[in-house]
Amino acid sequence: MRPARPSVAAFPFIAVLAALAALASCASPPAVTVVRDDAAGALTVSVGGREAFVFRYGGDVDLPHYWPLRTPSGRNLLVRKTEPYPHHRSFWFADTVRPAGGDRDLSFYNALYSGTRTGSGEYAAPFRERVRLASFPKIGAEGGRAELVAELVWESDGRAILLETRQLTVHSLGTGEYLLDLVWTLAPASGGVAFVSDDVHYAWPFLRLDPPWNGEHGGRLVSDTGASGEKSTNMKPALWIDYSNTVDGVTEGVAVFQYPDGREHRWLTREYGCFGPRRPDEQSGRPFTLEPGRTLSQRAAVLVHRGDAVSGRVRERYAAYIRGGIR
Repeated sequence: MRPARPSVAAFPFIAVLAALAALASCASPPAVTVVRDDAAGALTVSVGGREAFVFRYGGDVDLPHYWPLRTPSGRNLLVRKTEPYPHHRSFWFADTVRPAGGDRDLSFYNALYSGTRTGSGEYAAPFRERVRLASFPKIGAEGGRAELVAELVWESDGRAILLETRQLTVHSLGTGEYLLDLVWTLAPASGGVAFVSDDVHYAWPFLRLDPPWNGEHGGRLVSDTGASGEKSTNMKPALWIDYSNTVDGVTEGVAVFQYPDGREHRWLTREYGCFGPRRPDEQSGRPFTLEPGRTLSQRAAVLVHRGDAVSGRVRERYAAYIRGGIR
């Protein structure tokens, strides 16, 4: 007996469904919007009408940083200040340097402790060492994309040591997911600047997870090589590392992508939730001097996603990122 053939009347309905599916597949991602509030020292970026992250740059901060960083369901991924290591600042950049002719190391990594001691034993502005926002040369958003450019000054006792340009492109990926593509470039403000940081404590950039997401609370830390956990990933080369967990019944995560620059990058990873790529070996834990007229630059991205590394398609999205076709 021959199978029944669909009636002619069914074809228009099927065609409509196919057209709708095609439209959905090429629908524009949710819009990215940016709100600047200099009084609060906050630049708020929203995706699809919901806060995604806030760039904190006020005069009361030692290091400009990104906090909170929200998952697609709205949960915060990062901790702004916590014990141990209260100098960690959510999602941030820092280093320890010595300017030419200087008589001491300037630890922007430990900038918090250069502040004024308060009655409660905390540290507050003014900070002897700090990174200060100088300007926003560009703040623009259109559709599912935003471009933010910040000029920053790494200064000690009010003297400029390093000048930084930080370019951040925000990509809305749909369903509340997004990617932050970062390029940052440092140059000496005047004379040469020696970078003297060790190879144990430094990443570029760092992320510090809120405890519910970290390995000590069941979070899973995995690299592109398939290695998992601090012991198998710390000081090991990788192209990307993902941290995910199930919090309040919802599985979500964050991955950091190291853009391939032809050099191997080892990673800092901690079960308590701090992680990030280091500079190449010849510039990580080995003193080097950035001479006038030269620059130091790196590129990385942060993917905030649903699910874990597998269901969140982290490997696939890394491949798309380096091809310039992230979605």
